[in-house]
Parts: sequence; structure tokens; C-alpha cells
Amino acid sequence: MPEGHVTHRISGELNREFGGREVRSTSPQGKFTGAELVDGRTFDTAQAYGKHMYLAFEDVPEQVHIHLGLIGKFFFFPEADPPTENARWRLTTFAPDTTMELRGPNVCELSSPEQIAETISKLGPDPLREDADPEVARARIRRSSSPIGVLMMDQKIFAGVGNIYRAETLYRHHIDPFMAGKFLRGTEFDLLWDDLVELMPLGVRDGRIDTVYPEHTPEAMGRDPRVDKHGGEVYVYRRAGQECLVCGTPVSTKILTGRNLFWCKTCQPRSRRRTIRD
Repeated sequence: MPEGHVTHRISGELNREFGGREVRSTSPQGKFTGAELVDGRTFDTAQAYGKHMYLAFEDVPEQVHIHLGLIGKFFFFPEADPPTENARWRLTTFAPDTTMELRGPNVCELSSPEQIAETISKLGPDPLREDADPEVARARIRRSSSPIGVLMMDQKIFAGVGNIYRAETLYRHHIDPFMAGKFLRGTEFDLLWDDLVELMPLGVRDGRIDTVYPEHTPEAMGRDPRVDKHGGEVYVYRRAGQECLVCGTPVSTKILTGRNLFWCKTCQPRSRRRTIRD
């Protein structure tokens, strides 16, 4: 499932391509009935809240709510390209010609202001938004006995954080992913939050997730670059059985609440904490 940096990156591209321009809106599949309501309207703005996106149009009180889910994708191309019939939503503007097609999203529907407010209220702070309040996430973690590796993926705690950022930030700060959230120290929370605030904008900028420190890049270590469809240089994500870049221990993996967790047993030793403290 795309992580928050993807939705923010796409929102930026939509704003650049369509912002302030009148659009032609259709649903080739016929599954998005709201396409007709925004047809001929001026595109106002696209915003991302974690993995959710909202697209606003002038003089339309509802906004288009999009959640890509596991297989949803956006495609941008010149209007001269032939249209496809498997697009949930097709948005076109002219002079210069630009077309966006949305295919396979989990959600593509109109949402009222009340529905938008309700959805956003259930989300935790998004490290990519300036209005994010990390204290909301801190408080929810301190009340929980669930493993921090589970809580990092909970959208009610960290909006937009997915499997890659979960695995990599926990590794970068040597935190046991199985430790109960309530035992996470205040200084450790600050490190995790600051890391997300630093790393995720780089993902927006570059379109890939890189998490290794300069001393562990392929150039610095004299190793081959990582080859993976997800791209990016990482420490543990999807590196099960390979040597840890720092200590050489084979990277471990385990299914945790339905998702593959990756960690290093040496760099992230099991926690023995039994008391809560800052």
C-alpha cells in the first residue's frame, strides 16, 4: 500500500497540472458517479492527510475523497494518448493538454465537509503536514500495551506511515519493535517523530524511500546498490536473510498483525523494560 509520501507527491502533481484550470471529468468505468458533478468546474486544490487525498473544485461543496488502497494508481499523460476503459476517474484539461487517470482505488467518492471532518478527526498526526501535532501520537502510544511495531502502522497514531518507514525508523534508533508502546521513552518518541519529519519529505521529493546514513550508502561501503521494485537504500525492509549493513547479522522477518516486519536482532535487541519512564 502506498505510504504518505506518495499521496503528498501526487497531490503536488495534481496542483501543478490542474490547479486553477477548468477540467473535463468522466468515469470510463461508470463507477464514480460524482465525476459528472465536477465536470466543467475549475480545479481548486488537492490535499493529502496521511494516505487519504481530497480534491476540491470551485463552487462544489463536496470534495473527491481518494484512498488508493493496495492497487490504486494515478497515471498522467498527454490528452493525445488514447483513453482507457478501466479508469475509475479521468480528468482532462486543455492548452496545454493534460490527462489524469485513476485506476483501482479503494475509495473514489464525493465527501461532504462533515464526512471529511469525521475522517480526518480519526487520523493521527501526519509528519508531512505543518499542522501536525505529535503530542496526539505520543499520548496514544503511552496508553497502549501493543508493540510499538504495531502502533507505528496504526493510522490513528501516525497518519501516512507504512511498512517501510515503520521498519526503518525503528531500526535507525535501535528500538525493539516488539516492545510495548507504553514503555517507549519520551526521548525515543522525539527521535522517531523527528526522523519521520526528516525522511518523509525526501520521499516526496525523490519518489523513493532512502533511509541509510551517508556512511552506509553503496558508494561509501563499496557495495552494489539495492535492486528492488520499491527502490531506495534501506537497512532492513525486504532484506530478510541478508546481512545487516552495520553488524552483519542476518535480517529477521516475522508477520505482525498481517504485515511483514523486518528488524535486526543485534541492532534492535529485545527490550527488558518493565516500568514506564520518560
